[in-house]
Amino acid sequence: MATAIKIKPKDRDAVIQALQAGVVPRKGQHLIQVGRAEEIKAVLRDVERIAEDGATVRFIIGEYGSGKTFFLNLTRTIALEKKLVTAHADLTPDRRLHASSGQARSLYTELMANLSTRTKPDGGALPSVVERFVTSAMTEGRDRKLNPEDIIRERLAHLSEFVGGYDFAEVIAAYWRGHDSGDDALKANAVRWLRGEFTTRTDAKSALGVRTIVDDTNVYDQLKLFAQLVKLAGYNGFLICLDELVNLYKLSNTQARKSNYEQILRILNDCLQGTAGHIGFMFGGTPDFLLDTRRGLYSYPALQTRLAENSFASNGLVDYNGPVLRLANLSPEDLYVLLGKIHLVFAAGNTKKSRLPDQGIQAFMAHCSEYIGEAYFRTPRNTIKAFVDLLAVLEQNAQVSWQDLVSKVKIGADANGDASPKTTVKNGKRSQTNDDLASFRL
Repeated sequence: MATAIKIKPKDRDAVIQALQAGVVPRKGQHLIQVGRAEEIKAVLRDVERIAEDGATVRFIIGEYGSGKTFFLNLTRTIALEKKLVTAHADLTPDRRLHASSGQARSLYTELMANLSTRTKPDGGALPSVVERFVTSAMTEGRDRKLNPEDIIRERLAHLSEFVGGYDFAEVIAAYWRGHDSGDDALKANAVRWLRGEFTTRTDAKSALGVRTIVDDTNVYDQLKLFAQLVKLAGYNGFLICLDELVNLYKLSNTQARKSNYEQILRILNDCLQGTAGHIGFMFGGTPDFLLDTRRGLYSYPALQTRLAENSFASNGLVDYNGPVLRLANLSPEDLYVLLGKIHLVFAAGNTKKSRLPDQGIQAFMAHCSEYIGEAYFRTPRNTIKAFVDLLAVLEQNAQVSWQDLVSKVKIGADANGDASPKTTVKNGKRSQTNDDLASFRL
């Protein structure tokens, strides 16, 4: 194991502060990535498929704390390196795929706010994407001795085949007019429209001359149009990462839940049947969100048949080509390497100055195994947080030894931290343990 590498202080702090808080670091994931080799290869193939004008959809399934968010962030990093544009958002009660009271538009505006490119990995890249498209049209106009607006309309002509494509093209043309005339207000209005910030058609008509806006009914169509713009701007495609889909599973309104699942089915059909292009979706959720036949995706028969596991992938055999990608448990070796990497990051790249030797990591793992069993391999979030806490105390208190601290570590198995129903498996069937008074006892 390497004991001395160069780690920037800002990368070190970003990783350690996030891990100590029990959340996924936004930067420096490569410093602590271990395992998941086959899963990463599968995602890399997806990214290449998007770059080759295809479409892809994946459901990243894992227990709470198993690394879903980390894996999605790593996927975004890979996509950015491959010249894709990415957008990400967490689903919440106020952000859904389908709604009638603004929740779907809220999800769209969050995605656009988090739009990222390789040069702007932290979001806010929407103006850059539009500007790049306009600049490339100006370059082509000079080469062909044509008006750039004619080039823009020529490039966007095929968008009229898409739902809402005509107005989308008109907004891009309006951005060009603002760019050409120095009208910053017109450019800003075009970007506002693309971000979904117009709330009434009247305002959009007076500002841009278009009769439609982004609302709950056309969010997915708008994302498909934006994927076309991304490709025309010279990028390789558009990847959308949506996490915390368990919030759809928790919807108490059965019809609202069904409508969201129908939207997922539409996305799934488009991507698998090849009717969408230059676009990919990554959905992060728990096993209950997928498998529960009462509230999960399996409660919708059309989704259950499309997302069913490969019947031949059993007894240790796996299939990474299907739409569902299950995150495998970390092996003891993987966890040892992970803790070693965290130790290296904490020590700013030089563990020779650390007060915790390698045998201290082994003793910590042995203590965890004895305290909570193999659960710390399946959902290592709490174990990682406890390990960083241990390093922090050792660093700031020279009077204590690592042996004394390791024996005092208390870790709880990572549990479902929200109000979603628990499920149990009995005789091969999953059932809710707090639904319809099934668990009620006098």
